[in-house]
Amino acid sequence: MLRMSLTKAARSTAILRTFSTSARTMAAGDTGSPPKTGGLGDAFQKRERAQEEMFIRKAEKEKLLQLKEKIKAQQEHLQQLSDHIEDMTKEQGGEQN
Repeated sequence: MLRMSLTKAARSTAILRTFSTSARTMAAGDTGSPPKTGGLGDAFQKRERAQEEMFIRKAEKEKLLQLKEKIKAQQEHLQQLSDHIEDMTKEQGGEQN
């Protein structure tokens, strides 16, 4: 009895192990598949490429604006420091102005 139950259990697990899947492949001419000639591709690929480029340009523009703001803040800080240095040298009598 025990031997029969073990062989049934072994058979049922062996059946489950044979199940497998394969990777999905695209044939030439399918929507989204790369073109054979290396051209631009179909309309879907063109639209997707354009959206990606727009996203990248927008992100780069935002980064440039942030950098410009940082540069402006640093220039203001440098101007304050140079004004402070001028005031200190005038107080000490270093310049004859």
